[in-house]
Amino acid sequence: MKFDDLGFEPQLQEGLEMMGFNSPTPIQEKAIPIILNNKDLIACAQTGTGKTAAFVLPILNKLCKGKSSKINTIIVSPTRELAMQIDRQIEGFSYFTNSSSFPVYGGGSGSDFDAQKKAIKNGSDILVCTPGRLLAHMKFNYFDPSGVKHFILDEADRMLDMGFYEDIMDIAKKLPKNRQNLMFSATMPPKIRKLAGEILVNPESISLSISKPAAGITQKAYMVHDHQKIALTKELLKNKELNHVLVFCSTKKSVKDLTRSLNKAGLPAKDIHSDLEQEEREKALLDFKNKKIKILVATDILSRGIDIKGIEIVINYEVPNDAEDYVHRIGRTARADRKGEAITFINAEQCFKFKQIEDLIERTLEKTPLPEGFEEAPIYNTSKSGGGKKFKKHFKGKKHFNIKRKPKS
Repeated sequence: MKFDDLGFEPQLQEGLEMMGFNSPTPIQEKAIPIILNNKDLIACAQTGTGKTAAFVLPILNKLCKGKSSKINTIIVSPTRELAMQIDRQIEGFSYFTNSSSFPVYGGGSGSDFDAQKKAIKNGSDILVCTPGRLLAHMKFNYFDPSGVKHFILDEADRMLDMGFYEDIMDIAKKLPKNRQNLMFSATMPPKIRKLAGEILVNPESISLSISKPAAGITQKAYMVHDHQKIALTKELLKNKELNHVLVFCSTKKSVKDLTRSLNKAGLPAKDIHSDLEQEEREKALLDFKNKKIKILVATDILSRGIDIKGIEIVINYEVPNDAEDYVHRIGRTARADRKGEAITFINAEQCFKFKQIEDLIERTLEKTPLPEGFEEAPIYNTSKSGGGKKFKKHFKGKKHFNIKRKPKS
């Protein structure tokens, strides 16, 4: 199938041709006709499948046929970064359509709030929002939701993981009942189906099985104690000519500790996490994209919201909690048929979680030995209890003592 088989309006089709888009991806091919037919939709598709265009293009096509002075579409995403990324894609696709969009997210200055207020009052066609900031605007009488015809939830599973269920329901209640609802999620746990049942009306359903990591990704794993991880990261990155290294940590503390240690070791790095102001996060992303810094250490806030070409290495400083998140994380590298490397650190308690990842990708990864001079690694033990009691620690240069217990009398 080609895009011109979908019957888009001439100005939208012209824009696609100018941008070099010829054939839709599987999610686009399945979703676009459903959305054009004004049906509700729940779709399961991972990042990198082209799902943003799957809902943006049919909405823009409808706007080509007729616009009003009111807000037409509200898109809700879990993070500011993803909202900005969606808005940028809309800006590109809508170049020939004269449709307008505006990102609405928190963390900025008072002037940012005023700019969002102005866009809302002027009836921007599409708002791309984070839940909290959207609700903040909805409290004021300048927010008129009466013209909203499309309500779209992107990365719905991540929003529920972040505790946005009540916010989403509050937003939905404030919108016209006669609207089209679209929900996109990378995974489809029961809580997502429950949310869909509360918001969507007789929806069509699309489920694309999660794709395996790209063939261009070399995947490695190390068994390692937590206290060795900083040293191992420095060892793996030293003396390498790299432009883009992305390290995912599960906690803000790990992000801060690792970034501090890398900088002390002469490996310039920046961190990005929810404690930073929006301006600081945007600057870190821009510096990383422009190669002013070569190592970006982030929490999972970026696993589905970063789109930077040329990332050479992705390091999972901790094993992701969900197997699907592993695919999302390492999918930041080897994009556009390039080569890339994915490295995962596994401690003794995370073996079972990593085995779930191996089951998902249908591949058992060799556990690479630690570099010379490192303390002996824990044993890879995939029982649910972990490997914590299955190994002995060995420290170079230290003696080991066997303590004999006295027999019970």
